[in-house]
Amino acid sequence: MSTGTTIGVIVVVLVVLAAIAVLLKFLVQRKRLRSKFGPEYERALERNGSRMAAERELAEREREHAKLELRTLDSTTRDNYARTWTRVQEQFVDEPTQAVGQADHLVTDLMAERGYPTEGYETREKLLSVEHARTLDHYRQAHAIVERQERGEASTEDLRTAMVHYRTVFEDLLGDHREGARS
Repeated sequence: MSTGTTIGVIVVVLVVLAAIAVLLKFLVQRKRLRSKFGPEYERALERNGSRMAAERELAEREREHAKLELRTLDSTTRDNYARTWTRVQEQFVDEPTQAVGQADHLVTDLMAERGYPTEGYETREKLLSVEHARTLDHYRQAHAIVERQERGEASTEDLRTAMVHYRTVFEDLLGDHREGARS
């Protein structure tokens, strides 16, 4: 075998190995994103129409989320939020519309306390998806009910459902003790 042929074979092998490495990198990232984002991965895929675009969007969310200075809550703050939530739930019996509004504000306040930006629903939704993807659909559903409520289209049962959704998100944010949270 000549030197030129040997070099050509080595180049081909290196190109094939590089292609395999790149493919493996994409497959590992896809698996990681699917696992981390759960149903949000499928939602991004549906919205973007392609895996590459969906994965770019989710990776961008992770980059933006990494810039946040998230905080864990000390036990006193956590207890205060829990007591406030209990009062909001108790208020639902007599004033369901006001209670749902207060639940929405309390969840937003808790997000701010944890270090999430609170300007704009879309921003909150996008950044919550990184660490709270499993409960994000609850947030969306509660928000949709509040929007219907503002148009006078939500029944008391709808408001009760919104409270359940907000409670799920609230508990997820309140009880977040993961190692990844920064103080």
